[in-house]
Amino acid sequence: MRTAALIPARYAATRFPAKLMQTLGSKTVIRHTYDNTVATGLFDEVVVVTDSPVIFDEITRHGGVAKMSKREHESGSDRIAEAVEDMEVDVVLNVQGDTPFVKREPLEKLLAVFGGAEGAAVQVASLMQELRDKALIADENYVKVAVDLKGNSLFFSRSIIPFPRNKELAITYYEHIGVYAFRKQALLDFTRWPVTPLENAEKVECLRYLEHGVPLRMVVVDYMGVEIDTPEDLERAAKIL
Repeated sequence: MRTAALIPARYAATRFPAKLMQTLGSKTVIRHTYDNTVATGLFDEVVVVTDSPVIFDEITRHGGVAKMSKREHESGSDRIAEAVEDMEVDVVLNVQGDTPFVKREPLEKLLAVFGGAEGAAVQVASLMQELRDKALIADENYVKVAVDLKGNSLFFSRSIIPFPRNKELAITYYEHIGVYAFRKQALLDFTRWPVTPLENAEKVECLRYLEHGVPLRMVVVDYMGVEIDTPEDLERAAKIL
């Protein structure tokens, strides 16, 4: 199985513009993400796909591989699909550019779900981690996911899901981590579908798959660090680093 990790890197993020070029320790956020993805040793190729000459230069002048997007894109998945179309690859792993604490073990577990007889039916997979902080559970910047008994996604939302109507029940909440793996054709199919109603309402791109009847196989992982969505996240990441 030939694998590639692609890192979509948009410069003008809505909530935190230029967040990928913010300094975290001795390197920018995007370089942490790229270098740590390469260091896993899991991939035949690792490529940053960006709309920004600034990010392109940041990666390539430090010896990395980057490609410029030729078109405007609605989502990170759309962006990497453009780059993947001509690549010889079986499974494509999308590592969000704002996840600087990439580690081998979670990505290895994610790739593993595509193997064996059961894995043949998996078209898309992603990661989730338990979310315990009540403030973060209620925070719209943290996308929550509810799954079935086999670990397939039922819904993603910025709202609290499941809603704690039963006050006596200890509910486990999961945060969706923006790391995806796709079979190549599933990713290309995604880009040919228009933006769907729930995706547009929540601004959560993976809902497009659910609205077309394609569940995501979710993989539970230990703490993945911080996704850099806000200046406060950058401060938290600096403390972790």
